[in-house]
Amino acid sequence: WTSASGMLDLGTLGGMNSGASAMSRDGSVVAGSSQISGDSAWHAFRWTSATGMQDLGTLGGSNSYVSLLSTDGAVVVGGSEFPGNQASHAFRWTYVTGMQDLGTLGGSMSSSVDLSSDGSVVVGDSYLADNKTRHAFRWTLATGIQDLGTLGGSHSNARALSRDGHVVVGYSNLSGGGGHAFRWTSTTGMQDLGTLGGSFSDATHVSSDDPPP
Repeated sequence: WTSASGMLDLGTLGGMNSGASAMSRDGSVVAGSSQISGDSAWHAFRWTSATGMQDLGTLGGSNSYVSLLSTDGAVVVGGSEFPGNQASHAFRWTYVTGMQDLGTLGGSMSSSVDLSSDGSVVVGDSYLADNKTRHAFRWTLATGIQDLGTLGGSHSNARALSRDGHVVVGYSNLSGGGGHAFRWTSTTGMQDLGTLGGSFSDATHVSSDDPPP
């Protein structure tokens, strides 16, 4: 919707339903998921006024979905099922590379939760090899998927990434119980942000002006 055009129908990928879940900063690129023709499956899409609704495909399974777009709309991140629909991996899509599998930390599933403004850094969570324990991860093309560890417990979750991609915040449980918010950089590792006197805290947002480490 814009004030000039009113509500514009973005269409579908051939099915009955579609839904938008992400948008570029200037509103010219929209992404989401749509049912595909003759099937109950949903595929991730990217839409512009020039291209219309573009099917981003899957990693081999039936369904894929969009989580976020980079500021300019050139990079899409989300998740996709594999053949047999037994697992879902985080993906990163660009026009040049298509849908890239970001992998896991040894388990069967991973999911993306945030990305840097230029789309070069992705953060999320992944199961470890036991398929029970989840750790926060940070991904770049150079490093691949990187385990950010924990604050002593078994689990951690990424919640947000600074716009420059250098700072990750989220939550981790502790070895003795409870859980604390954390801030991570490549220089400091995972820092415990503490609490206000209780046993639990969680970081869900981070400023965009954190300097590089």
